[in-house]
Amino acid sequence: MTVILHNIRVWDTGENITVRIPDGQDATRSFNASEWMIAPGFADPHVHFRDPGQTDKETMQSGAAAAAHGGYTNVLIMPNTEPAADGCTYNGVNALEDLEHRGNLPVRYSLCVSASKGRSGDEASNPADWKDMRVGGERHFNHPVVAMSDDGSAVTARTLGDVVRNCVDYKLPFIDHCEHHKTGVMNEGDTSRRLGLPGIPADTELAIVERDIHIARVTGVHLHLQHVSTAAAFEAIRQAKDDGVHITCETAPHYLALDDSDVEKYGTYAKMNPPLRSAHDRLATLEAVCDGTVDMIATDHAPHTAQEKGFGALDAMLTAPNGIIGLETAYPVLRKVLVEAGYIDDSRLIELMSVEPNRLLGAESFDIAGYAQAHNAQIDFTSEEIRAYTTHDLSQTDIPGQHPDVVILAPDEQWTIRADNFASAARNTPFNAWSVRGRVLATVCNAVMTYSRLGEYAFNEGEELA
Repeated sequence: MTVILHNIRVWDTGENITVRIPDGQDATRSFNASEWMIAPGFADPHVHFRDPGQTDKETMQSGAAAAAHGGYTNVLIMPNTEPAADGCTYNGVNALEDLEHRGNLPVRYSLCVSASKGRSGDEASNPADWKDMRVGGERHFNHPVVAMSDDGSAVTARTLGDVVRNCVDYKLPFIDHCEHHKTGVMNEGDTSRRLGLPGIPADTELAIVERDIHIARVTGVHLHLQHVSTAAAFEAIRQAKDDGVHITCETAPHYLALDDSDVEKYGTYAKMNPPLRSAHDRLATLEAVCDGTVDMIATDHAPHTAQEKGFGALDAMLTAPNGIIGLETAYPVLRKVLVEAGYIDDSRLIELMSVEPNRLLGAESFDIAGYAQAHNAQIDFTSEEIRAYTTHDLSQTDIPGQHPDVVILAPDEQWTIRADNFASAARNTPFNAWSVRGRVLATVCNAVMTYSRLGEYAFNEGEELA
């Protein structure tokens, strides 16, 4: 049947509307949603689903479920799978095509093709192997390629020119992991010295940022820099934007919420690449969000098994892989450190989590206010008109118009993050047991409710509130 949300607040205009959503239940349920908010579904331009090749860490199915639980309706999957997602077939497996369980996923997804063959950094990937998978190509419908990167490592100097040329020729954003180091496990500073752990200097990020800005300035390629984390890098990006360079950048929730001193508390669950930086760099990251230097926020969702991560122990820092998960914690953590702390408001947070990352992925966030204003302050996801916006295959991103993807939020709900309740197959997060305010109540992708907690709240049966 249908869920009816009365008096729910629209994220950007503040007006109250009525929303009807099919939910597959036996009876219609009506909620007083005056304390809730409706926003366009979140988009994450930087996730690792480990499929194919590392499905003990995450699969397309578990990663997509985690995304839906976090309010996401669109994700961009990085190419560091096994084999790498370069369009070639290795031992019968093509990582751009052979994604397990890619059908019936609760989110839309796009793919980032490897910048180099096998992600080796020795030779640029061959456009003949992936050009037909771009949006509009003959093979894009099940596996649309929308960007190019060698994440999690920076594109090498050896391949940089050819990679950028491929991006320009085939109109793909050049997405780069803007940090490179050969040694070290955490930020170089007082904490690394006190713990006796090898440090990573902050200028390892600036070197790649400046190199990439130069080539973007010369070629006009759309450069998107991933997980920027240092004051010096933000200043270089700020200047490049002022100069008219076609550049966008992201940061991640952990660089806004934590600094390198937190490694001592969270151990390997605070080990990532780039590493958590100094308190000064964290403040610079917050400033870059406030002044618009940061265009969007990505989770860099990076699942690992508990064994690999040494169950979070500090003494496993030298051997544990980099990365933490973030899809199911991003909204509450960001609301805590950005909105509750007074840096930005709720509408700006939605822009950072939905509008801007969707734009990078070639999508358009659903105009909730505009649609409701044209339909008597209502949105009916069961209507034939809404259904005309939907697609049979969620990976089809070239259908005209906007996709009817939204998230239902309780901005002021207090709760405690429990990693044991995650849909992700992984648990490697420093945010377990954090007390937060702001919760995802339901996710609607392609006009279908793909995640819901609404059954936990009081409701009335029937169309109207009692």
